[in-house]
Amino acid sequence: MVSDNELGLFLRVHREAVTPAEVGLPAGPRRRAPGLRRSEVAALADVSVEYVTRLEQGRDRRPSAQVLAALANALRLTWNERLHLHRLTKAADPGFNCRGHATPTGEVRPTVQALLDRLEPTPAVLLNQLGDILAHTVGYERLVRPIGLLDATQPNLARFVLTDARARDAYPDWDHVADEQVAALKQGPFRAYPPMAALADELTVTAGDPFTRRVDTVPGLAKASGIFRLAHPEAGMLRLAYETLDLSADDDQRLIVHLPADAATSAALDRLDNHRAQPLRLVAG
Repeated sequence: MVSDNELGLFLRVHREAVTPAEVGLPAGPRRRAPGLRRSEVAALADVSVEYVTRLEQGRDRRPSAQVLAALANALRLTWNERLHLHRLTKAADPGFNCRGHATPTGEVRPTVQALLDRLEPTPAVLLNQLGDILAHTVGYERLVRPIGLLDATQPNLARFVLTDARARDAYPDWDHVADEQVAALKQGPFRAYPPMAALADELTVTAGDPFTRRVDTVPGLAKASGIFRLAHPEAGMLRLAYETLDLSADDDQRLIVHLPADAATSAALDRLDNHRAQPLRLVAG
């Protein structure tokens, strides 16, 4: 059973992520759970504990703008997290679908292709909202083809991470990588969008509990940047920083660029890129 209480999940997870010290409160000796208590969030936001409970339990999904702002301040939300919180209140109706019934595009705009060409030999990949790999640099192919990510007729990053046994060997921090993939899929109308609902149904069967458990426990807001480890069969253990660029046109795509996070990884990537960059390779759809 997939939870539809995304607002409550988002508030609870962020409440548990804030330490008392961050908001000027004593930690105290009897805390049984991480983060702030509901009573502390209520006091910081100047609302009742009962109201915070109702929001987290999904019994109230349409708080006022003033309450949202107060909760965002209490939970120390970033600008992007505040925007997502606002969207969750607008999407309280399970029938809400900002994407309509349009089929996810597999087209790559010429300017995006030109950008990927300019990025060579940096590993960079273009994804649609389903996680389908639409295009990538040759540098990205050198990085992920050896782990099997590009073997499928239509490679899909989320499907590979969650269902391919090779992914657990390739990503030493697989649990975190899987969390981020599910968060990315949930960012938006999720099951209210038919193509995403079809993918979610597929992953419910093919991935099982590792997917369904995350749907119920991971908020739908993936990190736009960070660092992950990749066990490369040829280059060894790599620490890669990534930056996600959302493309704001109607095709709803995102570009992820990977950079070395330390000197050893930089040297390893240089060894992989020991010949000149080649033209962009498009993935057949």
